[in-house]
Amino acid sequence: MVVFALTRVPGLMPANFSAVYGLLFCGGVYFSGRMAWWLPLSTMLVTDVALNVYYGASLFQPYLVVNYVAYLALIALGRRFKPQSNWLNLLGGGLLGAILFYFITNTAAWLFNPFQNPEYSKNLAGWIIALTKGTGGYPQTWEFFRNTLLSGGLFTGLFAGAMKLSAALEPQENEEPEPASDEEPADAPKTGEAKA
Repeated sequence: MVVFALTRVPGLMPANFSAVYGLLFCGGVYFSGRMAWWLPLSTMLVTDVALNVYYGASLFQPYLVVNYVAYLALIALGRRFKPQSNWLNLLGGGLLGAILFYFITNTAAWLFNPFQNPEYSKNLAGWIIALTKGTGGYPQTWEFFRNTLLSGGLFTGLFAGAMKLSAALEPQENEEPEPASDEEPADAPKTGEAKA
C-alpha cells in the first residue's frame, strides 16, 4: 500500500495512468472480509487529502464523491472474482474495472458539468463528446481512456501475476518434506537395539 501511495506522487506517471484501478480491483479479489473495503479506500482517502493539500485545493471536492462511487464499484467487481481465477480472467476483470471507472467518472462530469462546459449539452451528442473529446483546453478524454485502460491492464496483470507467482512458490499444505536419503527414518531401530 505504501508503494501504491508513492505512485500517486504528482508528475510520476502520465495523466490517468495509475495503479489505482488495478489495486482496487485486486484488493477486492485478494483481501478478505472488510479489509477488502477499508484498506484500499483509506489509502485512497489519505493520498487524496495529501494531493489536495499539495495543489492547494479544498480538502473536500464534489468530484471526489463520484470517484469514490467508482472506487466502490471496482472493489465490488473484484469481489466477484476468486483468487484462484486464472490470470487471464483476472486481467479481463481489471480491464472491465478500468472501463467502468472511466464511464462512471466521465458520465458524472457530463451530467453535473461542474465547470459549465458548453460542449456538455444534455443530450446523446453531449455525452459522446464527454466520453471522446472532452472540453477545450484539456487533453481529449479518449486519451484519458487509453491511459486508464493501459494502466488498469498493466497493474492488474502485475498484481495478479505476483500473487499467482507467490502462490506457486509456497509449499503446499498437503506436501510433506521427504527425508534426506542419508538419514535413517525416525522409527528405525538404532544400531545395537532390538526392534520391539
